[in-house]
Amino acid sequence: MMLQIILDTNVLVTAFRSSLGVSYRLLALVESGKFQLNVSTPLVAEYEEVLRRNVPSVDAPAVVDYLCGISNRHRIFYLWRPVLKDPDDDFILELAVKCGAIIVTWNTRDFRKASLFGVEVMTPRDFLKKIGELQ
Repeated sequence: MMLQIILDTNVLVTAFRSSLGVSYRLLALVESGKFQLNVSTPLVAEYEEVLRRNVPSVDAPAVVDYLCGISNRHRIFYLWRPVLKDPDDDFILELAVKCGAIIVTWNTRDFRKASLFGVEVMTPRDFLKKIGELQ
């Protein structure tokens, strides 16, 4: 069974700011068949808004269209809020619960309570190690 993941926006921004880091390496593997991305409407809206604000040199709508095209798209019909330290991250947890995905983020501390729902949270570096792309 293919690993399901959700990329937090901080991973996406980091990938577009530098082609030298693990976030970029992870993004470069999105069509490798080693994992499957998952998105929801709130996450897609956040991707576009955050990319426009933090990486203006990137064509945010084109990136979002591409990610939507290769990702599993989900509608969320239930809400568990507030659960996380940052309430703005609750929709990511809800998506992870729905699709059984690993949340890949640089802010693992903000997702500590995700374990209460059986959701695994890891950094891009740890995820790349998990899939055998880093030692």
